Amino acid sequence: MDMGNEKGAKIYSPLVLKIYDAWVLTFSNNYAWRCNTEHILLNHFRRNMAAKHLDIGVGTGYYIANTPENSNAVTLMDLNPNSLASAAKRIGPHRIHHVLQHDIFMPLPDSEKGQYDSVSLYYLLHCLRGTMDEKTRAIEHASQALKPDGILHGATILGKDVEHNGLGRYLMNVYNKKGIFCNTSDSYEALKVVLSRYFEHVTLQQHGVVALFTATNQVRGK
Repeated sequence: MDMGNEKGAKIYSPLVLKIYDAWVLTFSNNYAWRCNTEHILLNHFRRNMAAKHLDIGVGTGYYIANTPENSNAVTLMDLNPNSLASAAKRIGPHRIHHVLQHDIFMPLPDSEKGQYDSVSLYYLLHCLRGTMDEKTRAIEHASQALKPDGILHGATILGKDVEHNGLGRYLMNVYNKKGIFCNTSDSYEALKVVLSRYFEHVTLQQHGVVALFTATNQVRGK
């Protein structure tokens, strides 16, 4: 188990998960990161979630719970068992195919490779340790879960070459010092480079300091 990523995941206690939606999805997204959850992030998720879906870094299950029509074959993957339990309960057992406690920096079990129509990474990359280049492993492993025509999609908070407001700078400083975030060198261009190593077609858009992405057509031989 990667202790660096475990530190970032450990913050999600049952108490923190109870306030996560209010603090992160409502307050922080609107006022610190300037990227509205419902109109921007949830719509991005809804457009890209497919029939058999893998969600990596599950949070509270907000996105899947609010996209009920897309899939009843959902796999949840996270390093934190509290997050997995909270998300599974919120989404409902009738929609959950599989729950897997796993560090995305580690290779996927063979049973998960090439199985999914879509894979999502929402607010995960900025929590993973290292530079964006070092986070390549997460993108590589996520890509391996996809079927040949599958789509990877997600969103991450950028730390470099973006204009943070006062609240955003304060939260960035606190979260990076505590090891909750590790994104001071994460830029739009660095994310595009990493995604392009594994996918031929990469689309990025920026809202506030958040980069939304989709990636399809896996590079052969990767």
